[in-house]
Amino acid sequence: MGLDMRPIGKPKKGFENRFKEIFEMINSDNIPKPSLLDKIRGKKYPTKDELIQEWFENQISTYETIKAPMVGRDDEAEKWIKEKYEELEEKPPYNEFLEEHLGFYVISLAKEQDGVPCYIALQQDENVFRGQFLTDCVDLIGEDLVNEAWETKLADETLDYGNRLMTIADEIAEKHNLGYLKEQRIPSDVDEDTTESKLHIVYSLAKWLIFYGKNGHGYEADF
Repeated sequence: MGLDMRPIGKPKKGFENRFKEIFEMINSDNIPKPSLLDKIRGKKYPTKDELIQEWFENQISTYETIKAPMVGRDDEAEKWIKEKYEELEEKPPYNEFLEEHLGFYVISLAKEQDGVPCYIALQQDENVFRGQFLTDCVDLIGEDLVNEAWETKLADETLDYGNRLMTIADEIAEKHNLGYLKEQRIPSDVDEDTTESKLHIVYSLAKWLIFYGKNGHGYEADF
């Protein structure tokens, strides 16, 4: 399967501490359970499913942060869904098709492109970074920095990781005269085993991490 790095929502105002508390409980699979005395007193604890529901209900979506237009709200998304409808060979009634897609975020039209990587994961949302690409970069940045991608992180750690990747990428770029890669969104048409190809992956991930981290989002390492 490999590694996919999925950005996670950020807490709504006032929910920051609880957001982190629930995240740590779920991530460590350490769900508080009532003691015998608690049971006798009738004290109830939220279940894992209830905690997850509370966590999702009190967060702001990554799609809002990347400013992706939404079907049913934004004109760009309305135009996009009409084009998708016209491409269908067998067309259901348009109102049915539209209703099915209400609330759908069009990530390809997002205004914040640093949050939409070119190294994407198949069968995943377009803002999920295919972290498996980083395994090609061990000889460039070392095992520790590569392996760290497999650790789910909240926003502060995400930003810190991105900054450290950016620092080493800048050093390598200066050494090899590859500074232009920092602003180049699409990879060059070069062999995958070149420094240029690997450095572009590192730059792309660093920008992705910094974007989400500075905007209050962490990521889930899915492998």
